[in-house]
Amino acid sequence: MKKIIFIFLFYFTNLCAEDFRLEKIIKNLNSPWSLSFVDARYALITEKSGNIKILDLETKTIKVIQHNLNILEDGQGGLLDILYKDNFVFISYSENRSSGMSSTSVAKAKFSKKKIIFENLFQAEPPIKSGYHFGSRLVIKKNYLYITVGERGKGMIAQDPTKHPGSIIRIKLDGSIPFDNPKFVDKKNWLPEIFQIGLRNPQGIALSPYDKKIYLTNHGAKGGDWFGEAKFGENYGWKILGWGGTNYSGTKIGPKWKPGFTKAIKYWVPSIAVGAMVIYKGETFKEWNGEALITSLKDKSLRKIKFNKNGFVKEQVIFKNVMGRIRDIKIYENGDLYFLTDKGELWRMYK
Repeated sequence: MKKIIFIFLFYFTNLCAEDFRLEKIIKNLNSPWSLSFVDARYALITEKSGNIKILDLETKTIKVIQHNLNILEDGQGGLLDILYKDNFVFISYSENRSSGMSSTSVAKAKFSKKKIIFENLFQAEPPIKSGYHFGSRLVIKKNYLYITVGERGKGMIAQDPTKHPGSIIRIKLDGSIPFDNPKFVDKKNWLPEIFQIGLRNPQGIALSPYDKKIYLTNHGAKGGDWFGEAKFGENYGWKILGWGGTNYSGTKIGPKWKPGFTKAIKYWVPSIAVGAMVIYKGETFKEWNGEALITSLKDKSLRKIKFNKNGFVKEQVIFKNVMGRIRDIKIYENGDLYFLTDKGELWRMYK
């Protein structure tokens, strides 16, 4: 008896004036976290529990790739973002630093379909005993790797530039430090890898193919999620600012924004648990070119944000409560969209 490929098709029309189809490609992944295309046929997938898998998009078959990473799966930590580039693999993970201590760490290796031997490029210091807020998204711009590092639930550590948690990191692809980073310009007390401070749990980052700027999303507490731009040597204000949210106890954190801090493009109150994002460029949904597509965990939605140099213009909910909590979004070479969900599923969105 032939194996039946698990596919469901959903067709949407007249939702936010958009027409599209959704196809469930595979299921039964174990807490998938990130997706990166190797080429038109193969994609890499990470599972938070520690597996790197390679998916054959033609046959819908999956194989495990062996690796040497020392992962501590703890709460939100585990094997996290993955990024394929020019026969190299970049990966972020919660590294086991002994005695329950861990850090947001990033490693690099040559790609192999059987076994990948990684070497660390970056370790967030200090290691912390916490299962919260690793951040861990990766993006490449020219010869630079940008890394989002969460504040591990430690609040005001994000205002301490002598520590990595709660910041955006900028290093070269070989792990070396750019000598035009903020420390070497006008932030002498900052660690040399830090590009921007004051973040809580940034779980989305993308390079715009249009203006070549880096954009990101960040989780607030009880309210205060945001979408904004990564800016050299600036400060998003956590935990001086609350971005419109409060502590989970209901107590006030601070103002939504005040002068001297980076202002986000879009805030969400209450929180939608904003997640991965892309700045869209493609043929499938070419009417969306230049707009941000942002996923949600709690709200279980895909949102389209139109913005320009003056800031936020318009938001549309493309769909909601269709595939559950959306963990990652990526653009295929023809412009189709792929999603990973916390249900352990991979979906394709197309016309």
